[in-house]
Amino acid sequence: MIKKTVILIFITVVSLVVTGCNNEEPLKEEVIQNNWHENPLFKSGGYTMIGEEGHLGFLYDDNEESRFYPNKTQKYMWHLWGNEDELTGNFEVLGSHENSNEEIIIVPKVRISFLSPNNDANHHIPTNMTLFKSGMWKLDAYIGDRLFGSIYVKVHQK
Repeated sequence: MIKKTVILIFITVVSLVVTGCNNEEPLKEEVIQNNWHENPLFKSGGYTMIGEEGHLGFLYDDNEESRFYPNKTQKYMWHLWGNEDELTGNFEVLGSHENSNEEIIIVPKVRISFLSPNNDANHHIPTNMTLFKSGMWKLDAYIGDRLFGSIYVKVHQK
């Protein structure tokens, strides 16, 4: 009788230990949560753009064709407002996802040596852009080594 009780207690203890070890929560992807919000749309030269009106933007009207989707490369026409001194140099766009601190090159360096006005902006640059993951992205536009401005966009799920 004592032997059965000891065995029963032993089995109960082992069962509790094994059950306790299996109740661990699965690992979750780290979420940085930057409280990012998509930039507003605005009109310039008869076209709809996203960005900072009168400073920085690109053609975008949030329809099915212009929306960002993961791994979908599309053409976007960047528009810049400012004087020749602040708009001359290498233009580059670095992007970061809301759940990562890693910056990746979205638009490789393009040399701006003279201004090409378009759609009421002082300069425009045609680009191809691909964002790799759904969620919010921050696109940092640089001219030379100086941050010219940032645009926040949403990448929709397919």
